Amino acid sequence: MSGGVDSSVAACLLHEQGHDVVGVFMRLGSHDHPSQGSDSAHDAAAAPAANPVDACAKDACAVDRSDEARGAAPRTVPLPVQSAAPRGDRHRGCCSAEDATDARVVAGSLGIPFYALNFEKDFSKLIDRFADEYAVGRTPNPCVLCNSWLKFGKLRNYADAVGAEYIATGHYARLDWREDGAGMARPILRTARHTEKDQSYFLFGVSPRMLRRTLFPLGDLTKEQVRAHARRLGLAVHDKAESQDICFVPDRDYAAVVRARRPEAFVPGEIRHVDGRVLGRHDGLPQFTVGQRRGVRVAEGAPIYVTGLDTSTGTLTVGPREAALTIALRASGVHWLTDRPTGPIRAHVRVRYNHAAAPATITPSAARESTDAVTVRFDEPQWAVAPGQAAVFYGGDVVLGGGWIDSPLS
Repeated sequence: MSGGVDSSVAACLLHEQGHDVVGVFMRLGSHDHPSQGSDSAHDAAAAPAANPVDACAKDACAVDRSDEARGAAPRTVPLPVQSAAPRGDRHRGCCSAEDATDARVVAGSLGIPFYALNFEKDFSKLIDRFADEYAVGRTPNPCVLCNSWLKFGKLRNYADAVGAEYIATGHYARLDWREDGAGMARPILRTARHTEKDQSYFLFGVSPRMLRRTLFPLGDLTKEQVRAHARRLGLAVHDKAESQDICFVPDRDYAAVVRARRPEAFVPGEIRHVDGRVLGRHDGLPQFTVGQRRGVRVAEGAPIYVTGLDTSTGTLTVGPREAALTIALRASGVHWLTDRPTGPIRAHVRVRYNHAAAPATITPSAARESTDAVTVRFDEPQWAVAPGQAAVFYGGDVVLGGGWIDSPLS
């Protein structure tokens, strides 16, 4: 439970269906940014309160598990009648102290146990990887790793500890089941019915083993239907704004996070046009990504975009929009949710979350080269294919798998 409307409604729907629901909030700590809540703020959000709440359930109390995660025994505490916590003007991410309060209030209204789990050290490793990728000229997608490694990885251990059969989230995605060649049912990850909110892109790295014990209660709902459920249930978060940014970079200032952790990566260098002209200088490559226009401070008659980053020379290459088009890419670290193909297959491929899946031919590398790499050749050139981003493969509405973009190919 992140404190948002989606995970709140997911918990409520499961509770209504008769499931024994346990709410879990991931405490991620304070990370290099003034808009992130401190640890003390998170602890305050999980502290005991007065006056019982009566919303989705009568005389509801939540079990505050924040101390149990630090080794102390859990305690049952009454929860106050509250509206959603006030949102700071700067905060548009998730997992803040305000979000912890919102999640805790919803859990209290349902009368379900509520755990505030400390994942700060693990999450710090994920941010380190984020900074490392930018330092070598790549554009990472930490949300994919957070899902596969934390939410459906580390969190699984806690689910096991409390005897939970399933992990449920507020993701917009669906699961189906099909028999494999051995007659065993296997999970099939599908896009959400509300395609504009579909989040299957972020889930390609979740193992089939974990998908077997996963529930997506919102997979068949639209966002407006989710908000309608929240209003029906009397949830104060029914009109809460959506998170728009990476949770630890709520102001979209990625460079500030990288600079705080990898200051040595900010080395000045040349800004060079694709035609060879030197147009100016930059203050460090981690401020840029392929396809970026804003922040490229050079005088040029027409709009120019980032087309490449060379960390070996410190050169930022720019050019017209068409210069950022590519017809093919190589991806590695490929994770297949369906059977690994033995030869070329046709599929649709997304190269970033807001990218419309494009038709392409996917060719697995020969076993002697790499068993987890593919070449993707699109039917039409695609814009701003950035190394470090995820390339996710679809067969209709089924997620076939995905991998990490190494480089665009001519």
